[in-house]
Amino acid sequence: MPGLSFCRPSTTTHSPATDLGFLLHKHPGKVQTFSLSFGLAHIFYPEATPDRCTAALLLEIDPIQLFRSRRDSGNTSFALQQYVNDRPYVASSFLSVALAAVFGSALAGQCKNRPELVEMTLPLTAKISVLPCRSGEDLLQRLFEPLGYTLKVDRLPLDPHFPEWGASDVYTVELSAEKRLKDLLAHLYVLIPVLDDDKHYYVGEDEITKLMGRGEGWLAGHPERDLIVERYLRHRRNLTESALSQLREEDLSGNDTDEQQADAREETLEHSIGLNQQRLEAVFAKMKESGANRVLDLGCGEGKLIRLLLPDHQFSQIVGMDVSSRSLAQAELRLQLERLPDAQRSKLKLIQGSLLYQDRRLAGFDAAALVEVIEHLEPDRIEVMERVVFGSASPNTVIVTTPNQEYNRMWPNLPAGKFRHLDHHFEWSRTEFHDWAIRVGLTYGYEVAFFPIGASVPEVGAPTQMAVFKRSGGKE
Repeated sequence: MPGLSFCRPSTTTHSPATDLGFLLHKHPGKVQTFSLSFGLAHIFYPEATPDRCTAALLLEIDPIQLFRSRRDSGNTSFALQQYVNDRPYVASSFLSVALAAVFGSALAGQCKNRPELVEMTLPLTAKISVLPCRSGEDLLQRLFEPLGYTLKVDRLPLDPHFPEWGASDVYTVELSAEKRLKDLLAHLYVLIPVLDDDKHYYVGEDEITKLMGRGEGWLAGHPERDLIVERYLRHRRNLTESALSQLREEDLSGNDTDEQQADAREETLEHSIGLNQQRLEAVFAKMKESGANRVLDLGCGEGKLIRLLLPDHQFSQIVGMDVSSRSLAQAELRLQLERLPDAQRSKLKLIQGSLLYQDRRLAGFDAAALVEVIEHLEPDRIEVMERVVFGSASPNTVIVTTPNQEYNRMWPNLPAGKFRHLDHHFEWSRTEFHDWAIRVGLTYGYEVAFFPIGASVPEVGAPTQMAVFKRSGGKE
């Protein structure tokens, strides 16, 4: 008898919730069945109302058909293993293949009838009924939480009739987040076989292309990037090294010249008033004043703030994080890590990461600095950064500096309406920065104080604005 594997790939409460049918290219009023190489995939909607809509994917896997079509059977521990195993009953690479096969247009971000829905952020929930994860709940959290998901995890018993047998390595997992549907499907497509740490088909060079395509925009900066790549490519060393090399090259190549030119323009503007050094010294002073011992420099770049922090005995642990491996390599050179005294070198760690992913490595610190960082984020990603820094990492003190847009008119060689740096997505006025900081403080339980950096000019203020967030009851 064929086995059954169930996944509820998406539920939404977006109004009208039945818009989900347009995105998935599957009519809510129909049951549809698709033939796959290993069995059948059934699509149906248990509920479809304007307030709530759920699409379900049910796989009917035939073990005999599977065995006959499998190219990479591997070693077997007993004669009937190809016929007697858990593959028909758990979410695995079969589910990833089914998602790509039956929801291919949604995964590719295509919606002919309602194209505006593709880029909409929707309240989505995905429930996977039987998901194997031998590494435990911790891995589930490490993979999905950085992507912004809230998890509900229920570990299933080996046999409910024999509780003394203990728990299994299989979970029912519910993921909730506000996301584009294509992003949710891409995350499931990549991470389900990563959790299972197995694939039912031969893994070759074409798998790297699939991984790069489905991982575009999120994989390179994921804290568990290396583990994801290794497991997705089934621990094939040559493929893993090739994929990781491509991910690193994406960071190191392409825009280096433009970025260097943009940095030079900003430095030229600010050099005449010594703004960069004033900014670093102001942040350093607030770090000292906070009494912090363990500190984060988020968006550390080439390590200019770290150079001030390292010699000071107050700071016992310093972590610099940047999304750019090129910047981190430059930081290592400029800080001359190999020549540092042991006491300084041992308390410093440089890590690659993104402010758009929850990252456990950032938890437990006393203070964090974001020096000229937030303006490099796209405006619709600011709230994601807030959840990562103020919600998840949650240090007692957070120091944020950003350009004061009103001051730009003081530079005659900066064209009207232009930003100081070509990579800036916005530059806030003093009122805009104040309103943002107050909202963040109220949302996450911080009191906020504001400080100008650089000489203030009537009507336009100082060139840089700084907000110091202190958690109520935090270390003074």
